[in-house]
Amino acid sequence: MLNVKDLAKAIKQVSEEKGLDSQIVLEAIESSIAAAYKREYGKRGDIVKTELDMKTGALKFWQIKTAVDETTVRFEEKEEIEADKKERIKEAEKEIKIEEETGEQKLPRYNPDRHIILEEAQKIKPDAVLGEELIFPLETHESFGRIAAQAAKQAVFQRLRESERDSILKEWRDKEGKIVSGMVQRFERGHVYIDLGRAIGVMFANESVPGEHYRSGERLRFLVLAVQEDTRLPGIILSRSHPKFVAKLFEMEVPEVAEGAVEIKLIAREPGSRTKLAVVSKAEGVDPVGALVASGEQGLWR
Repeated sequence: MLNVKDLAKAIKQVSEEKGLDSQIVLEAIESSIAAAYKREYGKRGDIVKTELDMKTGALKFWQIKTAVDETTVRFEEKEEIEADKKERIKEAEKEIKIEEETGEQKLPRYNPDRHIILEEAQKIKPDAVLGEELIFPLETHESFGRIAAQAAKQAVFQRLRESERDSILKEWRDKEGKIVSGMVQRFERGHVYIDLGRAIGVMFANESVPGEHYRSGERLRFLVLAVQEDTRLPGIILSRSHPKFVAKLFEMEVPEVAEGAVEIKLIAREPGSRTKLAVVSKAEGVDPVGALVASGEQGLWR
């Protein structure tokens, strides 16, 4: 039985450090324990779920099977089941290629480890319907092998990294096209990495201003150009050379622009050299050029 007191403290600490809901952290732990159980006691095709009682520390395990029939899965002949593994992999790759070319998807193979025939399911649960998931209690084991325990640990870290990334992206998705403040952290191949608090943003070389020299620890303003969800790419893309950067700065610094009395219609910019704006007044008696000139440029870009 797990030490609930210590576990609760650990969950709270991770939640606060990563900025995650404590329930997400608990689900990551349950998922990793289920993965360890499957690795130690289950089969490759099993779908195992775990529930951790935070009051007692007790663990419960279930195997999930989906009710199927010949319309939802395809049943293989004995010869197919016993076919060489390499041949089955080649066959699977061939099927995927055909599906991509024709757009027709082949029914998945029947797997007794994760499927149960509808008629059999209805013997257990009379009102079971096609596609319903049935739960089968598993024997409780609290002691796992070294390899399984290591897999569980890795699963926790992986799940927490994914959850943290999702949480950060969700927070920053609404900031696209807005100005943010960040601290220069490091330089790599001409790109500048910026500390934004919970997240790290990157300003690629072509998004920096020619002639500007950045120093580690320096705090600057940036335009959030894009927020990417592809884990293989940097998440938050920043810019100081984009024309919209200038427009957003004026919105922040000039009351007439922020209130809509003056509208910036067009921007032509040569980053590091000069910027031209076409502005129009939306309110009687407001000089659009004078409003922007009067604001001055001292400190505006930083």
